[in-house]
Amino acid sequence: MRFEGKVALITGGGTGIGAAIARRFVADGGKVVLMGRRRDKLEAVAAPLDGVVAVGDAGNANDVKAALAQIRQRFGRLDVLIANAGGHGLGPAATTDDASWAEALHSNLTTAFVCVRECLPDLIEARGNAVVVSSIAGLFAGPEVVGYVTTKHALIGLTRSVARDYGPKGVRINALCPGWVRTAMADEQMDVIRQKHGLQTTDEAYALVTRHVPLRRPAEAQEVANVACFLASSEASMMSGSVVVVDGGSSAVDLPTLAFAD
Repeated sequence: MRFEGKVALITGGGTGIGAAIARRFVADGGKVVLMGRRRDKLEAVAAPLDGVVAVGDAGNANDVKAALAQIRQRFGRLDVLIANAGGHGLGPAATTDDASWAEALHSNLTTAFVCVRECLPDLIEARGNAVVVSSIAGLFAGPEVVGYVTTKHALIGLTRSVARDYGPKGVRINALCPGWVRTAMADEQMDVIRQKHGLQTTDEAYALVTRHVPLRRPAEAQEVANVACFLASSEASMMSGSVVVVDGGSSAVDLPTLAFAD
């Protein structure tokens, strides 16, 4: 019960990794407030957890302030921020228009920045911490996703900057970089892979994209949640500004040697 008496705000909490983190946090004794734009998804996750739903855009300061007001009224404190909200940023640089670029910045980067900024007074008071969900796209570049790659890299810079500035005030912050994770958003990308390669099932598509991953499979959302909750717990009390990879070993692979394995 390592989170007994602790309260977490989880953005993007209605699906995928965010929902899995919420379940793990509550299983370990904590309370959760789930933020996102789709009330039905949030309520489906929150109801069995006795969680609080805060409908809003994590990149909008007023919406985040309203969520924090709910938290203070209901619980009187905030101990953990899980900045998990995000989206796509598809296309190469030459064909990414201003609107698509702005959308990628907002959904992936501004959401985390605004939430961290608005939560800092509460986290300082509680000597709490934040986990920023980036991606291995924050360390490497996938093809034709300039908005996604750029913003996920920037999340690591945000994490390190906040760690340096607010560590003296007792606040920890770490970045989490998952590889392929079996979620609804990743399933959409598997549909693209299926069509491109003439595959029949989503499982076949996941097998193809992870064929050079040492563990030969995508992560389950719960596996990422386990690491996120470790970072948010007192067990990681000396970790701040860290970048933790959860990718089945894919970032350990030397790309120029892949031809020897084929």
